[in-house]
Amino acid sequence: MNQTKRIAFLSKLRAENPAPTTELRYDSNFQLLIAVMLSAQSTDVGVNKATDKLFPVAGTPKAIAKLGVPKLKGYIKTIGLFNTKAENIIKTCKILLSEHNGDVPATREALEALPGVGRKTANVVLNTAFGAPTMAVDTHIYRVSNRTRFAPGKTVLQVEKKLLKVIPDEFIRDAHHWLILHGRYICTARSPRCAACVVFNECEYPQREKQAQKAAP
Repeated sequence: MNQTKRIAFLSKLRAENPAPTTELRYDSNFQLLIAVMLSAQSTDVGVNKATDKLFPVAGTPKAIAKLGVPKLKGYIKTIGLFNTKAENIIKTCKILLSEHNGDVPATREALEALPGVGRKTANVVLNTAFGAPTMAVDTHIYRVSNRTRFAPGKTVLQVEKKLLKVIPDEFIRDAHHWLILHGRYICTARSPRCAACVVFNECEYPQREKQAQKAAP
């Protein structure tokens, strides 16, 4: 895909959704961090169901640390890998309290030093909480980037670097959310909704016309 098409692609996504944001529910940077940690290999819907019960009871590092691992597990047991996530969240809360005065750090190095926080989680927090021009490549963004040929790559890191290279500054802050939402609701894994796609003309997916015809009455 050439740059002219990419700009048109992003412009259309922006016109459809001028102020995109994560679908995770949170009231602070700390709650965002915890929600993103919980979202690994889980859905935002599932995470929200758990945090809607957890955060009113324990929505700060001190409060969650006080819960302890067993009680925290009770709140997040419906989420995949909840045992490991509970352990990491308690450790993270203790580090935030002892090393960061209870605040979420705003640097990649400090975020990735927290237990259970990898590059993708750090990118989400840096982008959503601090407005950093980062790109958290999940399964949706990886699929959309490769299927549409917007920024193809064989690995998640390759796609991330390509996206950061080709996305103009005016789009970079929100591109992460646009691409995730596009992959979640339109450019879906098994049966992309090409007939309903606003970037149909820019997309370079070879099967898009055939896929669109399937939806025709």
